[in-house]
Amino acid sequence: MNNWPEGWHGDNGGDRYGRGSASAQPEGARVMRQVGRGPGVGPSAPPRGGVPPQPTYDDGYGYPDDNFDNGYNTGQVYGSPGGGGPDGPASRGRRPRPAPNWGRRIKWTAITVVTLLVVVSISTYFWADSKLKREVDLSKVIDRPETGEGTNYLIVGSDSREGLSDEEKKRLRTGSAEGKRTDSMMILHVGDNGNTMISLPRDSNVEIPSFKGSDSGKLYEGTGRQVKLNAAYAEDGPELLVRTVEANTGLHIDHYAEIGFAGFAKIVDSVGGVEIEIPEGGMKDTKSGADFEAGKQTLNGEQALAFVRTRYALKGSDLDRTKNQQKFLSALANQTATPSTILNPFKLYPTMGSGLDTLTVDKDMSLWDLASMFWAMKGITGGEGKSMNMPISGNASNGNLQWDTAKVKTLVEQLKNDEKVTVTE
Repeated sequence: MNNWPEGWHGDNGGDRYGRGSASAQPEGARVMRQVGRGPGVGPSAPPRGGVPPQPTYDDGYGYPDDNFDNGYNTGQVYGSPGGGGPDGPASRGRRPRPAPNWGRRIKWTAITVVTLLVVVSISTYFWADSKLKREVDLSKVIDRPETGEGTNYLIVGSDSREGLSDEEKKRLRTGSAEGKRTDSMMILHVGDNGNTMISLPRDSNVEIPSFKGSDSGKLYEGTGRQVKLNAAYAEDGPELLVRTVEANTGLHIDHYAEIGFAGFAKIVDSVGGVEIEIPEGGMKDTKSGADFEAGKQTLNGEQALAFVRTRYALKGSDLDRTKNQQKFLSALANQTATPSTILNPFKLYPTMGSGLDTLTVDKDMSLWDLASMFWAMKGITGGEGKSMNMPISGNASNGNLQWDTAKVKTLVEQLKNDEKVTVTE
């Protein structure tokens, strides 16, 4: 008896599969349609709208050899152009990640680095420029000689104790005298035919010319007074010193640079000390604090100051002392201009700060002029120039060192014309 509702028996079931049947034939004997894809069955391409091809049916039990595996399990992603697996057309159809544009990257990296260097350089320039003490007004110097070829710097080491504590004065053996005096004086000529450094012994016999007071503006007529060169600085400062050097040599001074005890010691310490050759026999001077054995040594700021100031370890000779000063200043410039200092901001900025804080220059001195001065001093250390004392002929009647007038005249003419210096001491 058939209890199934009408419409669900075998006559009405049609070819529907997967549903109950009233037929006496077991359901399992019915043929299941098989799914397969064949190259020639069904539409060859999705209809408009992107619907993929539908599977075809096979009424047999077996798998069709030609159709079943042909493209069925290929990993096709519907909707991707061309279909296919990871290595097939579908993967080739995806937009690949673009290769890095190294040329573009290098270009922008270079632009960034250059921009950063420019910004740092400009900032450093204005920082350093702001620290220069432009306090010497050479326009106050009267009756000046004509300018010549090249550039002439008057470099002065003073015994200024400005910035030193009582403890530092004691340690550096500077004493506590008020005011300041010149401890060393040099003319540095920078030109195309070689640089020349000429020490002016502070005991040099000179005449104080007529001059205009740097503060009062009052004109003081010359009286023919014969004094030591360092007396000019003590009397009216840098302006009178420049006036006296020009009047007694006939050489025009373009720039003035002065450094005191404190700045000198700090610069030496900031570069890690300066190597110097101590002459045979060593040096010992209780007044300056010099106590060195012969041979190469690296001097710190305190030792360096003792080295350039000592004279009693050299039999009291001011000429020997000026040679030591030249040697040390050139070595200091050479040490300061090394790549290990210039390219290391942890050394460069402390060094510049130490020097610029205590360096006094003329109002027209630029950082480029200052750099040129140090570079010339460095070159002289490397043998690219000449260092000498002002030629001396003996002692004057007052006991001061008398310049050799003929040699000085020839020397000045060679410097004015920027010729190679042939004059000897």
